[in-house]
Amino acid sequence: MEAIEELAVQPCTSSRYLRPFRLSYRQNGTKKFWDFMRTHDSVSILIFNTSRQCFVVVKQFRPAVYMCEVERHHPQVFQNQDKDSFPSLENPLPAVVGVTYELCAGIVDKPGLSLEEIACEEVLEECGYRVSIADLRRITSYRSGVGVTGSRQTLFYAEVNDQMRTSGGGGQPEEGELIEVVEIPLAESMKFAYDETFPKTMGVIFSFMWFHNNIAPKLPKK
Repeated sequence: MEAIEELAVQPCTSSRYLRPFRLSYRQNGTKKFWDFMRTHDSVSILIFNTSRQCFVVVKQFRPAVYMCEVERHHPQVFQNQDKDSFPSLENPLPAVVGVTYELCAGIVDKPGLSLEEIACEEVLEECGYRVSIADLRRITSYRSGVGVTGSRQTLFYAEVNDQMRTSGGGGQPEEGELIEVVEIPLAESMKFAYDETFPKTMGVIFSFMWFHNNIAPKLPKK
């Protein structure tokens, strides 16, 4: 996962996932404009393994996170953003600065499938557990990237056990996915959530808090 080589930044003239636009409008008599991107909505799933009392999350390299760290250390990288070429990334940072912990998730890009069906597919592909729609509990939906994309993510909860695991997960290599499945023990989950040495998404923090408020009090006492 951390064997990153031959890094090169270049202009993005087209994308399967992002479409940039500029909206001009008048608000309270003032003329304004705002640049934004359209992208897919998504689903995410908080997975709790009842056999081992742990959360199942994923770990993967995120180029956007990596490049934020690169710019923080080498601000000159994006200084030529309006030109056709960028400086080469000599002596790049270690790839680990772009690795994050996240909930199992996926984009909504299959019109024939419901959000629940897409969520079940993602749990199987990324984490190796076979769940049904009946195993899912919808927690809520929310907007992410409100200043840039405004896309909607729908969060589900699923309980699994060791017998439901049919593979090691890891995503779909043919689509370029390289995902590591990570287990976070329930007893250590809130410490993990607030430990900034483990880069993570807000979805991890929020869902762990939701679990401790709504599910943990109903668990059998040891």
